Amino acid sequence: MFETLMQTSAGATPGIVQTAWDFLHKGGIFMIPLGITSVVGAAAIVYKFLSLSPARVIPMEFEKQLNKFPELAAGGAEAGLSKEAENGASALARLAANAIRHRGKPQSDITANVEASARLEVARLYSGIGVLDIVITVAPLLGLLGTASGLVTIFQGLSDAADHLAIARGIAEALNTTIFGLAIAVPCVIAHGYFTRRIELLTVRLESLLADLTDACRGDSING
Repeated sequence: MFETLMQTSAGATPGIVQTAWDFLHKGGIFMIPLGITSVVGAAAIVYKFLSLSPARVIPMEFEKQLNKFPELAAGGAEAGLSKEAENGASALARLAANAIRHRGKPQSDITANVEASARLEVARLYSGIGVLDIVITVAPLLGLLGTASGLVTIFQGLSDAADHLAIARGIAEALNTTIFGLAIAVPCVIAHGYFTRRIELLTVRLESLLADLTDACRGDSING
């Protein structure tokens, strides 16, 4: 039975590949920019998945240690955490390092420095979203342009003795670019919504963590 399934799968694969190739080939020249657009969209999605991973933004272990900063600072044992923040590669580590470097200053000064760094980190979080915006807009338009071009070619070749079945087949093939363009745009729209929401949640978490940290780093808190 297993061998039968393997043979069926092996036989079906070339058929799927051929069907996909026929679909792309019949779409005409506009399938080339659409193919490039699909690669760009896929690359942007993979990039955002990686850049928004916990290790890149808010590592769980570092977050736990950062929550203990007031206790460590009170006991004069915050050097290890400070060093880890300086060497960290996550957004939280960079922001925490900025706050700790200004430890002992008035809270307004610490907050101003952290907010400036936070704006840069938020911009980093949103990097790549603009690419998805472009793909979402361009892919359907390229698809429609390809369809319109195909329809113009079909109707220009019409005559009184035209084969209506062939015309219908040609129109169906002309719509391939629209289908491909929408197939590219839909996953990008879903990914865009997911990433935007995730960035908003990560931003709120960063704000909460940094508010507690800046409060622990202020001068009067240390002196007290």
